[in-house]
Amino acid sequence: MKKTLIKILSLTLVAVLALGVIAGCGAGKVELTILDTEYAVEEYAICVAKENTDLLDKINAALVELEADGTKKAIVDKYISGVANDLVFQQDAEGKEELHMATNAQFPPYEYYENEKIVGIDAEMAAAIADKLGMKLVIDDMEFDAIITAVQTGKSDMGMAGMTVTEERLQNINFSNTYATGIQSVIVPVGSEITSVDDLFADGAAYLIGTQKGTTGDIYAEGDFGADRVMKYASGNEAVQALVTGKVDCVIIDNEPAKAYVAANNK
Repeated sequence: MKKTLIKILSLTLVAVLALGVIAGCGAGKVELTILDTEYAVEEYAICVAKENTDLLDKINAALVELEADGTKKAIVDKYISGVANDLVFQQDAEGKEELHMATNAQFPPYEYYENEKIVGIDAEMAAAIADKLGMKLVIDDMEFDAIITAVQTGKSDMGMAGMTVTEERLQNINFSNTYATGIQSVIVPVGSEITSVDDLFADGAAYLIGTQKGTTGDIYAEGDFGADRVMKYASGNEAVQALVTGKVDCVIIDNEPAKAYVAANNK
């Protein structure tokens, strides 16, 4: 994503994440921090099966409307800057055709569980799109690397999970217009020898890198540093736990989840 979403996560989100991240207390606690230097800048979009061009056109049209009427900004501001709003979607969805969205609800603030319900930027944006299409949103939670297959096979209508447009993915699916931007960041323990992204690329560097399997951070890291240096985990939370327990030296993940995981761990 080519710009940074200006972000301050709400206290509610941090409290939820604190339940899932190791947050030891007292002596010996591992404090985490995010490097100042960016690892990668990306764009997020919605994936749709190649043959489903009609749905893709409708999604793009809905995104244009949501941008024009300010809904997109209001959703992002709600989850990034903690701005209160009274947006309500899907209030009259019963009896309508279903729009299935494949996601991995382990990627706050884009998608995560709150009181057993999946919420976040993607969940709310998808609900707004469904309203524009006169459909009922159904969210299918699954492993991140299963999303494209679910869309290809028709199990889900679209995939929305902080997913970056890449040439490799475009071979199998189509993408909507971009709806969000962000950066890939590096989390390290406070006092780490890794003080900038350049340290990961230094001659002789052998730092182990934790990633969420199938994400662009994972793909980029393996391409840059080789499979031997990349430890893949099912979720960002598991990767951060591995960092806290010393199994890896850093974690590469989107900046918004990175901030949430660090805040929860350091609380």
